Amino acid sequence: MLTPASTPIDLAAWRSRALAFERAVKTAVLGQDGAVRLMTIAVLCRGHVLLEGDVGVGKTTLLRAVARALGGPYERIEGTVDLMPNDVVYAAFVGEDGRPRVEPGPMLRHGEDLSVFFFNEINRARPEVHALLLRAMAERSLTAFRREWSFPHLQVFADRNRVEREETFELPAAARDRFFMEIAIAAPAEPELRRRLVFDSRYHDTDRLVETVPEAVVDFRGLAALASAIQEAVHAAPAIETYVFDLWEALRAPAGAGLIVPGVAMDRLVQGGASPRGVSALVRASRAHAFLDGRDFVDPRDVAAVFGPVMAHRIFLSAAYESRRDSVVPALLEAAFAHVPVPR
Repeated sequence: MLTPASTPIDLAAWRSRALAFERAVKTAVLGQDGAVRLMTIAVLCRGHVLLEGDVGVGKTTLLRAVARALGGPYERIEGTVDLMPNDVVYAAFVGEDGRPRVEPGPMLRHGEDLSVFFFNEINRARPEVHALLLRAMAERSLTAFRREWSFPHLQVFADRNRVEREETFELPAAARDRFFMEIAIAAPAEPELRRRLVFDSRYHDTDRLVETVPEAVVDFRGLAALASAIQEAVHAAPAIETYVFDLWEALRAPAGAGLIVPGVAMDRLVQGGASPRGVSALVRASRAHAFLDGRDFVDPRDVAAVFGPVMAHRIFLSAAYESRRDSVVPALLEAAFAHVPVPR
């Protein structure tokens, strides 16, 4: 692995630590190797992540395990229908002397050292809270207490369950686009792994399980420099650039590209395709995937491995098909990969 001369970072040593990070997270989650690899890639790219899945499949356990292995100050907040933006920014209470007090809330409590902000069941929070979170994710800063707060190390991890619809609020397109990845979590397909989850008492106590994960396997303060070094050291050949661009074009205008999804009017399917920021995220994730595999170049396998989690939530369907998103979008991605030639 080549290290850019301008970056005094030992990428080989960092890769070893990144793989150790991945192994550490796997000690707390079972049958989620693909999701753990994607979370590792997001960490290496300093991207925010949204996990989506049914109730009780391990979303919260995975995020807590990642936060512990990542290290650094960590805060968690629960999404509820009565949660307001001020609950994230400050805490108001009555002191022992009977006088009102105001202190920094979970987002501000650790100042610039905040490493992970975990938003549990984000879809239960109001749009006003989403708007506050959007700025923190986009700019890694907030204005509060008459000053600007900066969070240079911040990564936002969130989860939502897709079953319950009562007292929930759909995330706006702008907020979803700020998530580097949306990762689907499901119960393991292998019967033996599901049996272990049910009968092995080790997986019954989440708190104790997460405590077994080694702490601070990677230095969260060094991730920004590492992310830049990976992007400089891992190159994409012109053929890969053409491949990514052609996939992007096919998803932006599927009818014009000749894509076919059975039972779908392709000329009325896509309301808005991925933005340049989204495709840039795809390239960054592909390079990080290649880095973890020990290569300094991107190949089509890297693009395919991260394409769905990075791009699917950035495809905005027309209202007629949005209710069928869970089946239509995967079929659309499959059609795009079948249509666009793989570079040799």
